[in-house]
Amino acid sequence: MLYADIIVDISHESLDKTYQYKIPEHLQNKVRVGMPVEVTFGMGNRCLTGYVVGLSDEPKIEEYRIKDIKDLVDKGVPIESRMIALAHWMKENFGGTMNDALRTVLSVKKSVKPVEKKQIALAVDRSTAEELLKKFAKKHNVARARLMKELLTYQPIPKELVTGKLNVNAATLKALEEQGIITTIVEEVYRTTGGKNNDNSTRVVLNKNQQKLCNQICEEYKAGKRNTYLIHGVTGSGKTEVYLQTIEYIVGLGKQVIVLIPEIALTYQTVRRFTERFGSRVAFLHSKLSAGERYDQYRLAKEGKLDIMIGPRSALFTPFEHLGCIVIDEEHENSYKSEQVPKYHARETAIELARMTDSCVILGSATPSVEAYERAERGEYVLLELKERAKNATLPEVEIIDLKEEMAAKNRSMFSRALQKEMEERLVRGEQTMLFLNRRGYSGSVSCRSCGKPIMCPHCSVSLTLHYDQTLHCHYCGHTIPLPEKCPECASPYIAAFGTGTQKVEEAVKKLFPQARVLRMDADTTKEKESYEKILSTFANEGADILVGTQMIVKGHDFPKVTLVGILAADLSLNVSDYRSAERTFQLLAQAAGRAGRDELPGKVIIQTYQPKHYSITTAAKEDYIGFFRQEMAFRKMLKYPPQAHILAVLCIGRDEDKTRQFCEHVATTAKEFAKTKKGEYISVIGPTKASIAKSNDFYRNLIYIKADTYGILTELAEKLEPFREQDKNVILQLDFDPMGSY
Repeated sequence: MLYADIIVDISHESLDKTYQYKIPEHLQNKVRVGMPVEVTFGMGNRCLTGYVVGLSDEPKIEEYRIKDIKDLVDKGVPIESRMIALAHWMKENFGGTMNDALRTVLSVKKSVKPVEKKQIALAVDRSTAEELLKKFAKKHNVARARLMKELLTYQPIPKELVTGKLNVNAATLKALEEQGIITTIVEEVYRTTGGKNNDNSTRVVLNKNQQKLCNQICEEYKAGKRNTYLIHGVTGSGKTEVYLQTIEYIVGLGKQVIVLIPEIALTYQTVRRFTERFGSRVAFLHSKLSAGERYDQYRLAKEGKLDIMIGPRSALFTPFEHLGCIVIDEEHENSYKSEQVPKYHARETAIELARMTDSCVILGSATPSVEAYERAERGEYVLLELKERAKNATLPEVEIIDLKEEMAAKNRSMFSRALQKEMEERLVRGEQTMLFLNRRGYSGSVSCRSCGKPIMCPHCSVSLTLHYDQTLHCHYCGHTIPLPEKCPECASPYIAAFGTGTQKVEEAVKKLFPQARVLRMDADTTKEKESYEKILSTFANEGADILVGTQMIVKGHDFPKVTLVGILAADLSLNVSDYRSAERTFQLLAQAAGRAGRDELPGKVIIQTYQPKHYSITTAAKEDYIGFFRQEMAFRKMLKYPPQAHILAVLCIGRDEDKTRQFCEHVATTAKEFAKTKKGEYISVIGPTKASIAKSNDFYRNLIYIKADTYGILTELAEKLEPFREQDKNVILQLDFDPMGSY
């Protein structure tokens, strides 16, 4: 490579502006993406530090106009260099442009107004100030005399008190400052989201199993081993306390820690546990922060004023100088996969960042992703297990209710007879109930109200998706049929897109139990900044008897008085056009069931379903992850789905329907030609077909799926497809490796 693309200023406005420099012969084997280099810049040849963001062997402008790189900057590797190198890795492994990746990883300079704290102090000695006080009093300069008297008693004084309580106006302050009598001390204040004081009285004594896991991680860390650990612990087994004590050890070594938590699980309970332990040395990122608050957290981290950053996947790019550990709680969550380009997965990116920074990674879940558990079985991750609940709590009793039988018994209510009876008992005993509506993905799936069977693709073992034109499509092979008038299984006419809303559930509960205090938690009721915390704290303080909600109520919450969890329509997520539907159903049901009986009171879970014998439901009821994993892996192996193989989704989006389709067909042809060159390798090109939402905001969407045995083949193909980005500016090409959902 003879040329390097370099950015000389890391700011939002400058990321698109790279400048090409020639790499001198003596540096050609040394320059790498991410490196800081010394360059001359502009007409005056100012000497600046720039960062290499790309390498090429073709000049972009006339060669005589290209300057040489002066030298490498040899002052250690700055954080920016590490992040640029990580951005390059993300671009190579997840597609997109380098600029897309840079915007994702860099806590770049933004036009955020700093918060300033201004204080007024004396600029003269005490005796001079006393003389001035006498002078101002004699001349009846009341405001000046009042200020001097206060400053002789106490200084510095916050400016807002001077202009407010002391009633000294800005003109007077300006005159005194110009005369050299006072000075204004300006201090920049950080908008912090951390805690105040740590309180070690909250420390929990680990049980034998928790302590064993904690000791193993800490001892291996001390010995210089930097492993990726997967903690598989049943719900309520105390994984968070293992994280806390391990983090405490690593922070004690002078290292810093990033803790990733799904946004939905970043609750006041989590915040409280970390701030009680680590005080002001911990900060939190979440979607409700202002741009200023978010930027200040990154600055505090970069300046070494924080030990721990907690937040969703974006917290992974916290610019810590001495990173030692990355924790990913609930590692199975879909939210760890970015929906924006580059469509990176936080788990894979964290492992690469840990490799670059000599850190360890701790993954934790009661229901690990199939990919993570498969790697642990292969020995790529170290598997650690917590098989029993903490606090001597027992796993809840689980009852599966067949909704077909309820319908046959003329029960048209959304609550089975057993669930109604159990809810009534909880109200009498003063205990709490959570009703979980498994809504994820219901809208496009079609099932029969009589037999409960969804309409499946005959070729792919996934359900068909209903389009606006009343046709059913498979998004893996393109199979299409009209929406039938009767169920293919039982000939019942009761067939439709099935689903109900949390609002309807709330109304039904109030009608059935008018004496009950009911709270609802969903996207509608949590729009305000503090609404999420208010609902949860009200329920935690026993201000309600029944909490109705979607998946946001089942993530990591710990309510001692909850002894009943009702799961409504458990199989809705099974009917999604996605090969991960069984995995997601198992995870949601196991997590929801885990909310019951987490303290001294025993718990019960009622699962309502049309498919009581489906393996994802029967294994979730027993919290049998291994049983689920074995059956799910057999399915993945048979149909070549991840982690047995890998998938690349290619999405083509454009305003002109015909041109978008033709563009997608050209991409598919290129992919098929590439597949022919890979003799002996498994590559399957499926499509093009219309996406499930074939038209969105007047944009047409076409889709290709490409399966291959190895990830490397797909990244190689992605490179071949890159020229299509420039081929037609009216069509957008998006790549998604191992997608977490259907398109």
